[in-house]
Amino acid sequence: MPRTTPRARRPAHAIAGLVAVASLLAAPALAQTLTIGSGAPVTTIDPHFHNVGPNNALTMHIFDRLVERDARARPHPSLAESWRVVSDTVWEFKLRRGVTWHDGKPFTADDVVFTFSRVPNVANSPGGFQGFLRAIERVEVVDPHTIRLHTRAPHPLMPLDLASVSIIARHAAEGMGTEDFNTGRAAVGTGPYRLVAYRSGDRIEMARNDAYFGGAEPWARVNYRIVNNDGARTAALLAGDLDLIEQVPTSDLARLRRDPRITVTEIPSLRTVYMAPDYSRDGNTPLVTDNAGQPLPVNPFKDARVRRALSMAINRDALVERVMEGAATATAQWLPEGAFGYNPRVRPRAYDPDGAKRLLAEAGYPDGFRITLNTPNDRWPNDSRLAQAVAQMWTRIGVRTQVDAAPWTAFVPRRARIEYAMQIGAWGSSTGEASNFLVNTVATNNRQRLTGANNNARFSGPAFDDLAARGSATLDDERREAIWHEATALYAEQEPLIQLVQYVNTWAVRRGLTHDPRMDERTIAMGVRPAR
Repeated sequence: MPRTTPRARRPAHAIAGLVAVASLLAAPALAQTLTIGSGAPVTTIDPHFHNVGPNNALTMHIFDRLVERDARARPHPSLAESWRVVSDTVWEFKLRRGVTWHDGKPFTADDVVFTFSRVPNVANSPGGFQGFLRAIERVEVVDPHTIRLHTRAPHPLMPLDLASVSIIARHAAEGMGTEDFNTGRAAVGTGPYRLVAYRSGDRIEMARNDAYFGGAEPWARVNYRIVNNDGARTAALLAGDLDLIEQVPTSDLARLRRDPRITVTEIPSLRTVYMAPDYSRDGNTPLVTDNAGQPLPVNPFKDARVRRALSMAINRDALVERVMEGAATATAQWLPEGAFGYNPRVRPRAYDPDGAKRLLAEAGYPDGFRITLNTPNDRWPNDSRLAQAVAQMWTRIGVRTQVDAAPWTAFVPRRARIEYAMQIGAWGSSTGEASNFLVNTVATNNRQRLTGANNNARFSGPAFDDLAARGSATLDDERREAIWHEATALYAEQEPLIQLVQYVNTWAVRRGLTHDPRMDERTIAMGVRPAR
């Protein structure tokens, strides 16, 4: 459950202009600007281009989905006011009437049809949202406010999946590309805020949508500032330049909890951190060599013994205590305890560097080898620090590891081109259950089946593909969770990706505001309110 650390009231910001005092007293919340400090860059306003947390958090302000998820990942109606199962392979969704786009035109079923046709076909997407539509075989428009989704097999996850797909306007976006969203031309949504300006790497400015079907938000303006540097983010909050920051630096948590001007909020995260070996090559990559610098004849990561050795060399408790300073838990799976599909019998592989050396020798690498580990240095909490710590642990068992850290905007294009031999990765299962990670990150990258859209390691395992398909088509909750438990146990045994830790999400907000922390780590203005 979320935990809140309240502190005494901080001095209020000065009010500019005495003329505004009367209106502020009448409706104080409606006259304010909220300024948010994001810890990672928003790379586009196109809600279908790249399925990553910062983009998804920002686009939640502008666009809506048929189904929404609350801060605890529980689904509730949004653009669809209700849904029902017509048969094992047909879902019916009743669309909300009276909803208008930001330009005043009405929202209809035709916009949903257009959205679903666009999602799998976004040009140059480094990892999109097609996996959430994988089960849909046909969309039937019953009337302008009723659609039926016909699936190839039973698909009980449909409402959860659709909570990840932003609906866009056909009249604004047809024939448009990602850059047209960034300029604002195509960024016409139904959401609580309208896009005013997008300045890549700097800030996004939004204005309240007074006609929002969910009721007008308290903030007249929202400034979403990109502040990648951890220290700068904290300093800007303490100086009063920001009202809320995300990804509180672990080194600042204790200090901010003591500060009477600040409230810290936190909640167990749906995001897990892992190491992703490259499976796309059989060998001969310059990023994996013998100790003399010559490429290895075979890809060592395809040998499960090598992966297990690398896992056994990682002291996860040390990562939690020394790198994350307690703001994480050691893990061998991809969900926090209590989530649907979390397997309580699966525990991290024990730290055993001597055993790791023996396994390496058994696999044919008694002297180890050399690798380059790629990581962003501004995307996830302590991303590059975690990479550096793991590199040191691997080097101690003979796998001499060099770290190549880069800003997120430089890291992603190379990742999309499958250039890394080993990379740090992180995934937030926004649906709050096991299929999200399994279908998008572990399942085979397959455009026809719309699986593995974010499988950047290019791992392919028929057993995992089968489990993902069977679980997704199992209507009975108990049987479906048993399949997820089986998948988790197999994953922990084979370790196609090497799990490190599960984050704890943290925020810090200035006194006088309340914040509802989200398990999916998204930082949204809709979760911030003036304190009463």
